[in-house]
This record gives sequence, structure tokens and C-alpha cells, in this order.
Amino acid sequence: MNAISLLMKDHKDVKALFAQYEGLSDRSFATKKKLAEQICHELTVHTQLEEEIFYPAVRRPIHDGDLMDEAVVEHASAKELIAQILAMDPTEDLYDAKVTVLSEQIEHHVKEEEGDMFPKVRKSAVDLDALGEQMAARKEQLAGAKA
Repeated sequence: MNAISLLMKDHKDVKALFAQYEGLSDRSFATKKKLAEQICHELTVHTQLEEEIFYPAVRRPIHDGDLMDEAVVEHASAKELIAQILAMDPTEDLYDAKVTVLSEQIEHHVKEEEGDMFPKVRKSAVDLDALGEQMAARKEQLAGAKA
């Protein structure tokens, strides 16, 4: 799986988890907690992969430092919300709101990556297959470490 395919699969998987969350009743606290934790875990692994491997590999070849910088800032904002969500109980005020805002932030971030960054990366000389292998191996390590 090449690097972009791997990241796009992650995007699709997280979007599906957010959709599941949105479909829950207001009183499904245990399920909300479980799903929110899964979303946070998936996003944490995904952002780490991008920051450690993908972004450094594509920053120079795509010649768009502003786009890359925005992506890093968006990650920082998402990490802050993730930390808040993980520290909360689903019965607390603002829990659902924070998950919703995280969903909206991620949706925006994904649109920028898939609509702007990934097409530029595809046109570059980056070896997406080799990068994908490296990212898949690291994802396995991270998934195991957080399990």
C-alpha cells in the first residue's frame, strides 16, 4: 500500500467512527466513551505517522511550506482536543461538543490533504510505495504500543 492510500484509508476509517458516534443516543455513555477513545487513538497514531514520516518526506518535494505548516498547526489543535476528550467523562458538559468540533476539524484537515497536498505529492518524485512500507511498519509499532 502506498503512503497516500494508507493515509486515505485512515481518513475513511475515522470518518466512519465519527459517523457512528453521531448516530448514538444522548444516553449511550459507555458506547460514546469507547468510540471516542477509539477515534482519539486512531487520530493519535495517524498524526504521529504524518509528522514523523510523511510530512518530512514530502515537505521539500512539493514546494509548499505554508501548506505543510498549516497541517502541523491543525495537528496541534486536534491533539489538544484529543487530550481534553480523553480526560473527560461522556456525562460531562461539552463532551459531545468537543467530539463534534474534533470531527469538523479533522474533516477540514482531510479535505486539505486529499484536495491539495496529496495531488502535489503524487506529482513529485517521492517514492510512495517505499514511504508506504515505512509508514505501515511504524503504524504497526504504534498500534502495538498503545494497545
